[in-house]
Amino acid sequence: MAAPSGSTSGGGKEGSAKAIVADQITQAARLTKLPRSLLDKTSTIKNTEQVLEQLPQVISALDAHMDSGLQSVPHLETVIQLLANMESCQLKPLSKAQFSREGAEILDQPPEAD
Repeated sequence: MAAPSGSTSGGGKEGSAKAIVADQITQAARLTKLPRSLLDKTSTIKNTEQVLEQLPQVISALDAHMDSGLQSVPHLETVIQLLANMESCQLKPLSKAQFSREGAEILDQPPEAD
């Protein structure tokens, strides 16, 4: 009985050996494609690396810029108020001149006949 069981297990080993060899061939084929795939992605990987390296500096600069902007808010409010005052001072004479022109036009028109 030892011989038949040995031949059965030998056939099983042969089948599993074929499966292992097939797996290894498949892996080898994948590995040969891998370098091409990685080479295609190399520039993207390098660009990503550069962006990630610069990110802390960008965040720091943006933070400083935001702080500076927030410190400028009171000055901007003053400038806005000054511009509004200048605009209203310039508009007053213009509106008076237009009003007086319209009044003169009304006086120059002949009275309407009923």
